[in-house]
Amino acid sequence: MHAVLDAGRVGHLAIADGRQPYALPVAYARDGERVLLHGSTGSRLFRHLAAGAPACLTVTLLDGLVLARSAFASSMNYRCAMVLGELSVVDGDDRLAALERISEQLLPGRWAAIRSPSAKELAATLVLALRLDECSVKVSAGPPDDPDDDLDRPVWAGVVPVLETLGTPQPDPRLRHDLPPPEW
Repeated sequence: MHAVLDAGRVGHLAIADGRQPYALPVAYARDGERVLLHGSTGSRLFRHLAAGAPACLTVTLLDGLVLARSAFASSMNYRCAMVLGELSVVDGDDRLAALERISEQLLPGRWAAIRSPSAKELAATLVLALRLDECSVKVSAGPPDDPDDDLDRPVWAGVVPVLETLGTPQPDPRLRHDLPPPEW
């Protein structure tokens, strides 16, 4: 569970509001036995979560495309973590530390280089924590599992790895200083 959460950057946070389910991509970070999330105080989703609405956070890491000799046996290799529960509001000194943790999950080392949130920005930001009390992990790995009668088909089969990489940084057109991008 920890390894999957630590390797990801984006989770999908879902709730049911009445009869309508909603899911939203969110940045997150694991902090011990809880996951930290942040969003706008104006967000209906985050207001419902802060009020105790049950939620589901899902993080999926796609590791490869499993190409079999048939459509039925083709699949994916992945690691997926699902966390269920009610979120609690993070306040006080823990709140700024939580925002730093989320920033560091997205891009380690960035927090030290950027300006800290202003009082106005903090007032517009809701930080929530979801305990890892009820969670599950599912991992799918390995080559295709074709039936024996498909093995003689003249079709390439195997796994195509899927890798996440950071691309070439694109400078802000309003960058006022001639600075090289940080090394990641």
